[in-house]
Amino acid sequence: MRCNWLIPIFFVLLLTGCGLLPDQEDETADWTASQLYYEAKENLDEGDYENAIELYEKLMARYPFGRFAQQAQIEVAYAYYRYEEPEQAIAAADRFIKLHPKHPNVDYVYYLKGLANFNRGYGLLERFIPTDSAQRDQRASIRSFYDFEELLKNYPDSKYAEDARLRMLYLRNNIAEYELAVAQYYMRRGAHVAALNRGSYIVEHYQRTPAVPEALEVMASAYRAMGMEELAADTDRVYAVNYAGRPKEDAPDDSPFWWPFE
Repeated sequence: MRCNWLIPIFFVLLLTGCGLLPDQEDETADWTASQLYYEAKENLDEGDYENAIELYEKLMARYPFGRFAQQAQIEVAYAYYRYEEPEQAIAAADRFIKLHPKHPNVDYVYYLKGLANFNRGYGLLERFIPTDSAQRDQRASIRSFYDFEELLKNYPDSKYAEDARLRMLYLRNNIAEYELAVAQYYMRRGAHVAALNRGSYIVEHYQRTPAVPEALEVMASAYRAMGMEELAADTDRVYAVNYAGRPKEDAPDDSPFWWPFE
């Protein structure tokens, strides 16, 4: 009992000691805008995207105006993209486009935004194991298509335009394949009206894609299943005029013809 008085003293000393511990200092606290930028750029070039992002964010918060801040806004979007944070990359790209719509490099930012959506949904397994991208949710693909379309509309002579066109072609074929997969699913379930609508949508909106001949086949099958023989025969004639005698198209190569994660 004689030692009970030591307990309050122990806690007082403990709290005092904690208060004497030095705060962890931010070594960049006194850095200039150029110091923050070049250190961030060095991290970016070395592939240390996490530290690069941290430094770019500090630069933009402390020095929101000037050429270093503008360049940091572009490069942090790229760093987020390479760090596999597509939402952050797209948000950074949108901010830059809104703040600097006439910037000489804004075409690159549109392109980067398209890339972020293009690669969304490709996880670690998809990098090394072939998967059918037509079976994935196509919302990001559609957004990517419109991102690249906006780039081509506003900057047709951009050095990124040709790559954007190739990616749009791939995306369009892939979205059409997704619609075809849905139409075929409806046919298997006996939902003939839904299958017919999907097939018709492909023929109307995705002409000159590999999915069109199979979409016509789905439509003819759906018409026959519903007893609409005349419409089925008309659809067969359209198929015959455009595709009879041609070998059945192989499914489009699902792996992009460029490495999509660069």
